[in-house]
Amino acid sequence: MNPERLKDTLAHARTEAGKIILGQHEVIDKALITIITGQHALIEGVPGVAKTLLVRTLAHLLGADFGRIQFTPDLMPADITGTNVFNFQRNEFSLVKGPIFTSFLLADEINRAPAKTQSALLQAMQERVVTIDRETHPLPPNFTVFATQNPIEYEGTYPLPEAQKDRFMLKITMSAPERDEELALAQRTMTDQAPETLLMRNVVQPVIKAEDLAALRGELLAIVIRDELIGYLVNIVRATRSHESILVGAGPRATQSLIMATRACAAVAGRDFATPDDIKTMAQPVLEHRLILRPEFEIEGLTAPEVIQQVLQRIPVPR
Repeated sequence: MNPERLKDTLAHARTEAGKIILGQHEVIDKALITIITGQHALIEGVPGVAKTLLVRTLAHLLGADFGRIQFTPDLMPADITGTNVFNFQRNEFSLVKGPIFTSFLLADEINRAPAKTQSALLQAMQERVVTIDRETHPLPPNFTVFATQNPIEYEGTYPLPEAQKDRFMLKITMSAPERDEELALAQRTMTDQAPETLLMRNVVQPVIKAEDLAALRGELLAIVIRDELIGYLVNIVRATRSHESILVGAGPRATQSLIMATRACAAVAGRDFATPDDIKTMAQPVLEHRLILRPEFEIEGLTAPEVIQQVLQRIPVPR
């Protein structure tokens, strides 16, 4: 194993992504953590905060294909998976693949899709295959879903099932940039240095090829997590199931996700070992979307991030 290669690649990708995405350093890190662990992420943010540009940029940097699906209430499963079409010249059916057959998929406004379409996407996320006319077709090995949600618009949307939210390793919240970052964006927009223009002109070059990504993921095994830290991590997840304000806590899949995210967080930071701070950093994005608060506490204005901070304060940190 060569953990140095993993750390160097992530550092290079962070630097190059920063040339396109102004600010949003934590968001870039979380997106890289999602990719390097081979998982999926739910991105929440108002329109115009560069959610699509983020995924396009990372796909370009990592040599991967990029696809985008705009989810709407009339979108059917075949619209994303594809369908078999009869070929009159060959006198046989041939598969016309849908947009889900890509490496990095931006599922835009995922909560606008009906239950049947959500079900098709759920199979793809969990098993990395799709079923079309009873035949199973594998998806690309680097298949990663970045699903976006608008946090302020709920008309005409379908709440994501808990089983589907649990398949997203992280919830990434994208907020508006700081004033100096937005000022820099405005100034660059007036020139040929606009972020979209730079990406189209290939100003930033890929840091690896798509086929190298699987090997890099294997390097995560070299990141050391001490036994006492694993116990600390498990205690955090288990504490969400007994907290007085939580109706449904995080399940065992959250434990697995937090371990993977912690390892990747250490790699992004340039270390070959994990620390309690790595666990604390990743606890909120891993757990937030998996918790269901009791209605009486929600009415009082309590939020999932606040509950997670309460849990972290209660669990003793190993020395």
